[in-house]
Amino acid sequence: MHAMQYELTLPADYDMGVIRSRVARVGHLLDDWEGLGFKTYLMRERGVDGSPVNQYAPFYLWNTVEGMNSFLWGGAFQGLSEDFGRPSVRQWTGVAYEEGGAVGAPARVAVRRRRPVPEGVELAGFMAEAVGEAERLAGEEGAVCAAAAVDTARWELVHFSLWAHRTPKAEGEVFEVLHVSAPGRERLTRGRQW
Repeated sequence: MHAMQYELTLPADYDMGVIRSRVARVGHLLDDWEGLGFKTYLMRERGVDGSPVNQYAPFYLWNTVEGMNSFLWGGAFQGLSEDFGRPSVRQWTGVAYEEGGAVGAPARVAVRRRRPVPEGVELAGFMAEAVGEAERLAGEEGAVCAAAAVDTARWELVHFSLWAHRTPKAEGEVFEVLHVSAPGRERLTRGRQW
């Protein structure tokens, strides 16, 4: 499993209806993308749920590197780059994935929490704790799913969770979910990824 995200931070006075319309128009294009576990079309609005910015920030869980590369190099990503400029694309290696009790319900919000992997920690133990946190989040009421992944270039851990209600039981940045494309969600490996 591979996690991926890019963020388009937009001007404070940007009409976020443009992003909503864009997702309504093109969101379905990845509904059957080979190699994709799921893509969540995420948005934050300045002043909503504590967000200091307007931002479009899709988050992906990939089943295959080939699917991810096909998206990035095969043309689908080019349209976004032409419309907004080419953003930096963050990638993390999967640590854990769990489905929650609300897995069949539409996701309304997502929570992303990033934190550094501290120097000097025993990596196996730290990652086992990350697995446990993904399990805990998935076990909370209203959880659709939870994942943990690590960027070993920056030594950064990310926890990502989807929620069927607007009051998630997770700490981090809250995003509105505009659409979910999930052609391979059922093929995402559950539990620890090593």
